Amino acid sequence: MVAPVTLPPGKAGRAALEVQLVFRKSTVISAFATSPMKLLTPRSRGDSVWACTSSFGGGLVAGDQTSLELQLGPETCCFLGTQASTKVYRNPAALPCGHETRAIVDNGAALVFAPDPVQAFAGASYAQRQEFNLASDANLVLLDWFTSGRAARGERWAFARFSSRNQVNVGGKTVFLDSLALDSADGDLAAPHRTGRFNCLAVLLLVGPKLHDAAQKLLAKVSAAPVPRQAALVFSASPIADGAVLRIAGEHVEAVGRELHKYLAPLNAFLGDDPWARKW
Repeated sequence: MVAPVTLPPGKAGRAALEVQLVFRKSTVISAFATSPMKLLTPRSRGDSVWACTSSFGGGLVAGDQTSLELQLGPETCCFLGTQASTKVYRNPAALPCGHETRAIVDNGAALVFAPDPVQAFAGASYAQRQEFNLASDANLVLLDWFTSGRAARGERWAFARFSSRNQVNVGGKTVFLDSLALDSADGDLAAPHRTGRFNCLAVLLLVGPKLHDAAQKLLAKVSAAPVPRQAALVFSASPIADGAVLRIAGEHVEAVGRELHKYLAPLNAFLGDDPWARKW
């Protein structure tokens, strides 16, 4: 058993979701959120729970700091996404915005954590920290991706700072730790040796016994793919303990979404449907 989540009291912009097995079905037994966060559960019971986060302002504004706590009981399944991309708006005081996610995934449970990308506006600052604590036979799909901003409006890599840190622990041991920071104070974010021609970066992690076959197919497919010069979409994959990690850089956000969908589609079998069919 993984230790239960202990929620900090009185924190604004806080949401929590707990899923347990009730009569052999995954069931939401607790869900709440405080402004500016919203937590929606379009499928609160079934072979898999479906939930998504949103916000009253359509994104993060004026220094918003939000947090999400997830608790999955033994043998449950949960898909967690977002209604749309997470927008980080500019604000006159240039206050930094941030978000924290902490998840507990118990024995035999499966969490598919696949939000839409983060989109930081010009001048915005955003920091994200996510920690996933898995029992030794738990399963996790983790998608973390972000865009260059409002490129169509000329705001390409124009945010002040973006950082994201993901940590995955299995059976108390860290099996994946990934940290990225892009700070305009270090120079042009769109410089050739930084983000260059790309407008979207993504990391997809698959770990756990139920995802073993999907991870192996991912590794085989990527290793067999050609690497053309100046490709609009480039990707690499590497194995980790009982899983795989895929990294993608693309010139177009839509193309990255379509590529991710190829690797996420096999999950429909235990999610009960395709949550990305009408999105990406």
